[in-house]
Amino acid sequence: MQTLFVHLKCELGQSYKVAGQLADNVAALSALYSISGQYDLLAQFRLEPDTDIGLFITEVVQRIPGVRDTHTTIAHNAFTPRPLPPDVTASS
Repeated sequence: MQTLFVHLKCELGQSYKVAGQLADNVAALSALYSISGQYDLLAQFRLEPDTDIGLFITEVVQRIPGVRDTHTTIAHNAFTPRPLPPDVTASS
C-alpha cells in the first residue's frame, strides 16, 4: 500500500462539506482531520501500489467541490511506538 497525506485548503465556509464528500465518496481515505494553519483539512489516503498518485490527486481529491488547493506528502515508512528494552530508559 502507498500512504499519502494531503493538506486541503477549502473555499471559505466549505471545509465541513468537503470533509463529508471525502468521507462519503473516497474509499482510499483512512483518516481525516480538521486542522489549523494554512490548510483546513489533513487527509490520509492508502492507495494500492499501482495507483498513479498524481492522477488520484487531480482526478479524485481536487475535483471535490470546495477544494481550493492541495499539498501532498508521500509517506515512505511508518514507525510505531514499541516498548523500550528493560535496560534502556527514556532519558538515554
